[in-house]
This record gives sequence, structure tokens and C-alpha cells, in this order.
Amino acid sequence: MFDTFRNAWRSPELRKKLLYTLLVIVIFRIGAAITVPYLNLTALHNEIASGGNSLMGYIDILTGGALSRATIFSMSVTPYINATIIIQLLTVAIPALERLSKEGEVGRKKLNSITRYFTMILGLGQGLGMYFYLRGYGITEYNTGFSAVFSAAVIVAVFTAGSCLMMWLGEQINDKGIGNGISILLFAGIVSRGPSIGSAISKYWQIGGQYHVLIPLLVVLGLFVVVAIVFMNDAERRIPVQYAKRVVGRKMYGGQSSYIPIKVTMSGVMPIIFASSIVSIPSIIGGFLPKTSTVYKVFTWFGYTSWLYAVVYFVLIILFNFFYVAIQYNPFEISNNLRKNNGGIPGIRPGKPTADYIQRVISRVTLIGAVFLGLVAVLPIALSAGAGLNIALGGTSLLILVGVALDTQRQLESQMMMRHYKGFLE
Repeated sequence: MFDTFRNAWRSPELRKKLLYTLLVIVIFRIGAAITVPYLNLTALHNEIASGGNSLMGYIDILTGGALSRATIFSMSVTPYINATIIIQLLTVAIPALERLSKEGEVGRKKLNSITRYFTMILGLGQGLGMYFYLRGYGITEYNTGFSAVFSAAVIVAVFTAGSCLMMWLGEQINDKGIGNGISILLFAGIVSRGPSIGSAISKYWQIGGQYHVLIPLLVVLGLFVVVAIVFMNDAERRIPVQYAKRVVGRKMYGGQSSYIPIKVTMSGVMPIIFASSIVSIPSIIGGFLPKTSTVYKVFTWFGYTSWLYAVVYFVLIILFNFFYVAIQYNPFEISNNLRKNNGGIPGIRPGKPTADYIQRVISRVTLIGAVFLGLVAVLPIALSAGAGLNIALGGTSLLILVGVALDTQRQLESQMMMRHYKGFLE
């Protein structure tokens, strides 16, 4: 990996893209230090530090501490992620959106524009919900009179603008930088929490006792999980393809053997990000309700260390994996392309039998990858209950960190390969 970045730095074009990505990350970190007015920072920090509100602690980790400091990026990219999920689901259900998705670059730009506007609407709603959420915990400075209305408008507007700005920064990385913009920003937010995590681990170590055994064990387990994630990211199922020989003029073409690579974790870390956004909705709704109500007690079952949260999280990760694979791979299109090029899978008839065979292979491989991602994300929740350490989000963070790093490395390698290709004339 380090060799890849070193070689990419030597290329002037890739060096500009890397520097541009770093510049966007710096802007993101600066925005994560600009506070929102009319909020009681001391009360907010104490609420998150006490561990009584696991939802706020979760958002604080993904935003790199932006929420605990009440900054403009406190909502992170959650509205954009939710908007992307909804638009992609509507693309399957609404014929007009489905036609746009098949119109190539023009249709893609129109869908992206619709997603942006929908992100603003969701951001406004989530910003309003965030305000009432913070107000319920006594974190807002003004709660009555004209000052309360004005401060609410300012807080909601700043939260919404910050979320839209993060969406724009992510798109700039996609267009002019390296890697997936949204994933890069989440990666930067999690990495920025490194010093505070190290400080927390040192405090546990100073306490001694069981932590002298648990901390080294968790470090070894973390390294093992990283190795497993790297291995599964590179794992693939290869479907053999044989091309028939054909004569054109005096030359013979074809007769070659190839394969169709089906990656085990082809959807990357996006199912994790999407699932974590959806599964947090019950906790968000519960924050608006009185703590003495029955409905609030029902929503507390979805706490970040509860078994119900772990089960729903695991199921959503599997569902989003299959959803993403269904969008990326069309077995019938692959079968038709093979038939047009005089290719086929040995032992499988062309046409529908080939499409059905490819679909079965993709489903089995996707299930293996989805179960692996779900276990890595859910197992730390079970370990945290017995160990007494706040590691419930460790699996998700590791998946995002390793997945984004590997995806960025692959993009760098592919771009370097294109720039070093000499062509047919040489």
C-alpha cells in the first residue's frame, strides 16, 4: 500500500489529485472546529462523555468529535446517505427515474441533482429533529420567547448548511480527487478520533485489574479482524469463460479462456454506512419522546448495546449487500454479452441457463461477504457487554477504515496503470 502511494506521488497528475483530496480533508477538519451558536457546549460534552446517550456518542465518532463540540458538521453526511438510499429504491419503483438511470451520463447527472435537492429537504428535517433532540436534554441556551424561535432557526439552518457542505465536499473529491468522497470524509473523521481513543485506553490501563488482560486481547483481536477484512476484500469467485474460435478472412480469432471475477465484498463499506444510518432512526425518534412514556421504553430496546439493535443491524447489512449487488450486476446482461462475443460458461447452455447460473453464484458469494461484514460489525457489541469497554462501534470503524484504504489503493493502482500503458504503437 505504501509503495502504491509513493509511486502515485511521483506522477504529477495523481499528485495533484492527492493534494486536492488532502485540501478537502483539511477544510472538513476546519469545519469540524467551527461551533454552532446558541448551544451549551458544556452540557453537550457532559451528556456525551457520561455515556448515557449512545446515539450521540455514535454520531460523534463518525464526525470525528464534531458533535461533542457542536460544530457545523455535527450531522455528518447522514442526510445525503439517506437521500441516496431513497432515490435508488425509487429508481426501481418509479419508471421515470428508471429511464433516467438508463440514459447514461445525462441521466446520472439529473439523478444526482434530484439527490442533492432531496438531501437539502432531509437535512432540514434532521436539523429540526436535532434541535428538539438537544433541547430535550437542556443543551440549547434559549427555550422560551422570541429568542428561542430565533436561536432555533439559526441552529437548524447551520446544521442543514453544514450537511450540504459535506455533501459538496464529497462530490468534489469524487470529481477532482482520489477515492469515494463520502467514505473519505468518514475515514478522516474516524482517524481524527485516534488520540482520544488512545487516551481512553491509557486510562483503562491505569485502572489495572482485568483491563491488563482485556486490552492486549482486544488489540490482538483487532489486528486479526484487520487481516480478515483485507483477505475478504481481495477474495473473489472466478467463473470460467471459454470463447469459441471463428475465422475472419485468413485469420482465426477466439479460442481463448478467461473468467468473470465475482468479488466476495464487492459492495465495500457502503452497506455498513447505510445500515448504521437506518438502524439509528428508532433512537432518534425516542429522543423526542418523554422518558416516562411507554413508547420511549420501546425505543430504548434499540440502544447501541442491545441484542435487538445487533440483530436488526446484522439483517440490514445483509439486505443492503444484496441490494448493492443487484444494482451493480445484471446476470441477463452478462449472459447476452457473452453470447454476442461467442463466449460461454463450460457445461452451461447460453441464454437464460447462463444467467441463472451467474445469479446463483453471485447470490452465494454475496451471502458469504454479507455475513462476514455483519459478524465483524456485530461481534464487538457482544464483547462490549462482557468486557465493560466502550468498543461497540469498533467493528464498524475498522470496516470503514480498512475498506476505504483498500478502495483508495485500488483506484490509485488503476489510474497508474492507465497512465503507464504504452499503447500499440510501441
